[in-house]
Amino acid sequence: MEKLTQERVIEKLQERFGGGILEIHKHYDIFTVTFDQNVIHDAVKFLHDDEELQFGFMTTMCGLHYPTQEKELGLMYQFHQLNQNVRIRFKTFFTKNNAEVPTVTDIYKTANWMEREAYDFYGIRFTGHPNLKRILNVEEMDYFPMRKEYKLEDETREDKNDAMFGRD
Repeated sequence: MEKLTQERVIEKLQERFGGGILEIHKHYDIFTVTFDQNVIHDAVKFLHDDEELQFGFMTTMCGLHYPTQEKELGLMYQFHQLNQNVRIRFKTFFTKNNAEVPTVTDIYKTANWMEREAYDFYGIRFTGHPNLKRILNVEEMDYFPMRKEYKLEDETREDKNDAMFGRD
């Protein structure tokens, strides 16, 4: 069996998802593939189930917020193929009004709490999630505190500058 490379992973993803891939770039020796939100679940499943790829470990999944972009909310997933030590990152973006993607808890059980955290802090909904509710904040909270539209600190403090954290 040939050693699996990041380039081979990209090749297989392009063969399978062509038009569903919006961007591919390499940064700090890891490829990032940005998918249309409608194919992200299928791409994650393919990465996990494909006989050659077999990415059995999802190391990270977290919410993203870029308030100046048209599709300001997103998700970032990182995967590790442990047997051959290959890593890859997936991203997908969407508007606040369409902040919904299918859960990947059916593929990776570790996604459960990560998706709950993304829901809790960013308001991203995961269809099919077995228990989508806030994980760290109170249920009564009516906003999502990691969105950059909310101030970080008490506005009377002079020792903190929200601009340093991407907030106006």
